[in-house]
Amino acid sequence: MTSLPALLSERVEAVAGVDPELRPATKPQFGHFQSNVALRLAKTEGVPPREIAQRIVDKLEIDDLCETPDIAGPGFINFRLKTSVLAAAVNKLAADENLGISQVAEPERVVIDYSSPNVAKQMHVGHLRSTIIGDCFNRVLSATGEDVIAQNHIGDWGRQFGMLIEQIIDEDLDLGSLDLAGAEELYKRANESLNSSEEFADRARARVVKLQGGDEDTRKIWERLIEISKAGFNNTYRRLNVLLDDGDLAGESTYNEFLNQVAEDLQSRGIAVEDQGALVVFVDGFDAPAIIRNSAGGYGYDVTDIAAIRYRVNELKADRIIYVTDARQANHFALAFAVARKAGYLPDSVKAEHVGFGMVLGPDGKPFKTREGTAVHLDDLLDDAEKNATPEVALAAIKYADLSSGLQKDYVFDVERMTATSGDTGPYLQYAHARCANILREAKARGFQPSEVGQLAEPAEQDLALQLSGFGNAVHVVAADLTPHKLCGYLYELADKFSKFYEKCPVLKSADEVRASRLGLVAATKQVLSAGLELLGIVAPERM
Repeated sequence: MTSLPALLSERVEAVAGVDPELRPATKPQFGHFQSNVALRLAKTEGVPPREIAQRIVDKLEIDDLCETPDIAGPGFINFRLKTSVLAAAVNKLAADENLGISQVAEPERVVIDYSSPNVAKQMHVGHLRSTIIGDCFNRVLSATGEDVIAQNHIGDWGRQFGMLIEQIIDEDLDLGSLDLAGAEELYKRANESLNSSEEFADRARARVVKLQGGDEDTRKIWERLIEISKAGFNNTYRRLNVLLDDGDLAGESTYNEFLNQVAEDLQSRGIAVEDQGALVVFVDGFDAPAIIRNSAGGYGYDVTDIAAIRYRVNELKADRIIYVTDARQANHFALAFAVARKAGYLPDSVKAEHVGFGMVLGPDGKPFKTREGTAVHLDDLLDDAEKNATPEVALAAIKYADLSSGLQKDYVFDVERMTATSGDTGPYLQYAHARCANILREAKARGFQPSEVGQLAEPAEQDLALQLSGFGNAVHVVAADLTPHKLCGYLYELADKFSKFYEKCPVLKSADEVRASRLGLVAATKQVLSAGLELLGIVAPERM
């Protein structure tokens, strides 16, 4: 559903010939929008701006949207939407099961790569943003009708499994009693053994060969480590209220069988060449080549991600691939995309995007770490937040803080500020939703029912209605640009306009028709806040 501002802007641009750059009116008496288009045109046409403004107004065909526009000052044009149009927009929104989120005409298969923890290690603060941001993209793109496939590229393959399995054998460890925290302690002990004993290191290397060769006993231990890790990951995902489950797992091991195929294919076509004993691909514009196979004959991240792209295009039939990782990996993915394009694995028709994000900082402005200098475990971080609020509110605080600023920016993890129920926070949005729910409950208890919105005499009512009408457009902007902070901004503005409406327009104390109409506004606000919070992965509570 095209938003009212967008529709009005299109009409004005058709007459003026340039973008009118509509801005919200500074005061209610000026209407809803203002444009300085006449002043801009006057500079090029050499005609008084008021004359140009009058010419535009005379040619406009907006009677179905607006009252007759006013010309103010040196040539500003003021637009006031008809209250009947605002009311109709809210009623249409409220009656639509998609709340004005139009469905794409031709759905695309969108693959989103996010979260990606490592087996035998607890999720830490470094996985927080990838998981939350990727989940938001999943929800938003699904809401617009896209066919979304989540891919959790866990670290479930590599040389570390040699040392882990050897340590398990040396300790005769009962894996049936091991949880993820225990697996992480095992990892630390195995690493110590690796660094202190050359004999252990030799055995660990030999164990990797057995794992790669499909040795049955080795694979059983490896599979058990993955199962232990999955249980731990899933527990954290439940706490985070994200959509990931076991069906979304596609770890590094998924592509292991394709690595040699990719290497041989690239080499046979002259795309990959030998350089200092390694097989590499040089790409113009990059300082270093992509390493397809290292000088020792091993495969690393470059070729794994290239093989994953090939798989996602050929097998998953992706039309769009989105990677959500630390911003510092931007060059790695740019190189992987470039090699995949060069090889024909990533056709021009398939869009590939890396969405990088900044770091989570502690209150001191430095990267969030423990006193020992290690990354904070994600569950510990959630525990800390829940000391200040209920789990629902704590999670809202964390997710909103993460999503509401530009993704590339670092942000400070300040529990007290984030959990406040006032200001630009997740709990503030939850509080607005709970207030809507409370009004509707009280109305029902008194026998009052909402009606379609019809009475919009007060500016605060009109502002709220206008904000509600833009929900679908706000969601589509996020889907197109992958900018969740814009949805956060929209919802914060909605909550703010609702607060002003609540202060200036009595609901339950109003007369019959006015009360019913205002209850309709409250009900629509509750619907949109609930849906918007859901897209952010935040619970919309009925009470707070």
